[in-house]
Amino acid sequence: MGFDIVGVGASCVDQVCRLPVFPEAGGPRAKVRVQEQSRTCGGQIATALATCASLGLRAAYLGTVGDDDDGRRIRGELESRGIDLGHVEIGLAATATATILLDATGDRIVLWHRDPALCYPPDRLPAGVIAASRVLHVDDVDVPAAIEAARIARAHGIPVTCDIDHVTPGTRDLLQLVSHPVFAESVPAQLTGEPEPERALRALRRVHPGPLVVTVGEKGAIALEGDTLLAAPGFPVTVVDSTGAGDVFRGGYIFGIVNGWSLERQLWFANAAAAVSCTKAGAMGGVPALAEVEALLALRS
Repeated sequence: MGFDIVGVGASCVDQVCRLPVFPEAGGPRAKVRVQEQSRTCGGQIATALATCASLGLRAAYLGTVGDDDDGRRIRGELESRGIDLGHVEIGLAATATATILLDATGDRIVLWHRDPALCYPPDRLPAGVIAASRVLHVDDVDVPAAIEAARIARAHGIPVTCDIDHVTPGTRDLLQLVSHPVFAESVPAQLTGEPEPERALRALRRVHPGPLVVTVGEKGAIALEGDTLLAAPGFPVTVVDSTGAGDVFRGGYIFGIVNGWSLERQLWFANAAAAVSCTKAGAMGGVPALAEVEALLALRS
C-alpha cells in the first residue's frame, strides 16, 4: 500500500528566541534581552508532513539531514509521529538550522542556514514510492529534487502541491509541474509584478490552469478556481507563536485533497488548522490534532 502523502524538501532544528520587541540596529533596541528560548524541530516539508500524520494520513519524508545530533533529533521526532523515513539521506554537512525571533505579538523573523550539500540527490529519489502515493508535496528549498519528484508524480497522474515562499531561478520551472500551487503572500507579486493579490493570481492564471492559492497571514487565504475568486477568512485566536503556521496550512490543504473536498472546504479547514497551530509554541509543537481543527471549524457554523 502506498502513502497518502510523500514530501520532498526541508527539515531543520529551530532555535526559538522569545523577545519583548524585535531589535533595531543603531538605536535603543540594538540590544534586546531574550526572555525565553528553546530548540524544536521544524522545516517546511517536515512540519507539513507532521500535520498530515497528526490528521491521520500515511506520510513519508524524502529529505537530507546531517549525521549529527540535530539530524538524529529530527529523525526521532518524525519517526515518533509515524512518518516513514526509509528513504531519508544522511548528508556530509551539518543539519539545517533556523533562528526564529518572536516578539510579544507572536510575529516572527526567521534566520536560516542550510548547506547546499544537504540537497537530496535527484537520481536517488525512489520513483516507486512517489508513483504509489496519493499526493506529492515539494518546496522551494531543494528545487532540483522537487522538480524531478514532480515529474515522476505528474507522469503517474498524481497531484503535486508545493510550498513556495520565495522566488528562485528554478521557481517557474517547478510551477509548470505543480498542479496545486500554494504561495506565500509575497510570491505572486514577485512572479507577476502585480502587487494586489487577486490581480496577481489572475495574471498567474494565464500560465497555470489549476487552482491557485495564496496564504495571507491572519486574514486567511484566497484562491482562484477557474475564473472564480474564493476567499476564506482566518480564525481569530490568541497567537502564541506563528512559526510553522503556513506549513500546517499546507498539511490541512493536502488533507482536503486526499479526501476529495471542494477547494472552498479545503481552504476553511487549512485556515482552521493553521489558526490552532498559532495557539501553541513551536513549528511541530503547534501541529494540531483532527479534533482540534474540527472544534474550531464548528465555531464558524
